[in-house]
Amino acid sequence: MKDRIIRKLEDQIKTLTKTIEKANEVHVPALSKEYVGMMEYKKEDEERIVQNLILDLKPRGVVVNMIPGLPAHILFMCVRYADYLNDADMLKSFMNVTIDGIKQVIKEYSEDFEMLSFWLSNTFYFLNCLKQYSGEEEFMKYNTPRQNKNCLKHFDLSEYRQILSDLAIRIYHQFVVVMENNIQPMIVPGMLEYESLQGISGLKPTGFRKRSSSIDDTDTYTMTSILQQLSYFYSTMCQNGLDSELLKQAVKQLFFLIGAVTLNSLFLRKDMCSCRKGMQIRCNISYLEEWLKDKNLQSSNAKETLEPLSQAAWLLQVKKITDDDAKEIYEHCTSLSTVQIVKILNSYTPIDDFEKRVTPSFVRKVQAMLNNREDVPQLMLDTKYLFQVTFPFTPSPHALEMIQVPSSFKLGFLTRV
Repeated sequence: MKDRIIRKLEDQIKTLTKTIEKANEVHVPALSKEYVGMMEYKKEDEERIVQNLILDLKPRGVVVNMIPGLPAHILFMCVRYADYLNDADMLKSFMNVTIDGIKQVIKEYSEDFEMLSFWLSNTFYFLNCLKQYSGEEEFMKYNTPRQNKNCLKHFDLSEYRQILSDLAIRIYHQFVVVMENNIQPMIVPGMLEYESLQGISGLKPTGFRKRSSSIDDTDTYTMTSILQQLSYFYSTMCQNGLDSELLKQAVKQLFFLIGAVTLNSLFLRKDMCSCRKGMQIRCNISYLEEWLKDKNLQSSNAKETLEPLSQAAWLLQVKKITDDDAKEIYEHCTSLSTVQIVKILNSYTPIDDFEKRVTPSFVRKVQAMLNNREDVPQLMLDTKYLFQVTFPFTPSPHALEMIQVPSSFKLGFLTRV
């Protein structure tokens, strides 16, 4: 009986061994299959790709552990497939529905900062993929040899690059407007009106000051409100993988707005033109500078946009009596126009006994010195001014062969080639 059992077990072992060998023969080729960084799709699936990858995709919950611009990379892998087939109609059709899809999503979410940030980032990455894999020498030199094998073989898409570049500029401007609309109501209350320096608000009764700084008083914006709003913008841009150079340009634009709106309000309000208010503004500027440093954004040139406001704060604090004082003002206030300097001097309103009004003769002295200077005779700054945006070429370090589509994208009908 034992011999029979042993023979039976030996037969089972042989059978199982053969089954395992067969299974290995089947699976080994699949494991060693080398991907070439394309997404195979059927022409009739174009609308589904746009629907699932552009129109229905929500930034929240999708971007965790995702490579920056993953949707853009997947779109480009589809472009490579159409190029590989050498099918001009298929490629043209795919590019057109993709661009129309991006236009539609930014139209539908024109006030949604997160969505605009997400699609600004992805449009930028899609544009960069078209450059990086164009086969043009100026872009190929940044690639690895493996990446250069993935360059487009049959078609020149430089016309589409221009269309995407124009679209990215349009999204950027919309994205900046949404940020500005969110932060603008906070600027004057936070930068000018709110008193964060203890004991410098001599005119306000204690009870009023206490109420205005109360956490429960939701109507009052403070400097903290501005910093929190900036941090929200910054973290959202980072989560959506926005290129660091684009992020710096957006922050510079915001800092320009903060400086310009604060300065314009200062020109219109005599009650804000005092030495103590100058101290308060200087303090608030230092908070903004600290925020830039904390986010490692010193190279964004955002600090420079606050220079006119910084000089106005200095002008409110400095002594304004002697000829030497006049000369110092002339030499220091290089970012303010003659009209602006004279306006601040004439508006200066002492709020304590130790302060004195600026005499008309002193204002005339300063004005006489400034008459030699060539500047624009304007008082108010243009708060709607937009710095020209530039899109740097930033090659993607990610190999297309390694990119996988998350199941949450609902693109199971695409085949990774």
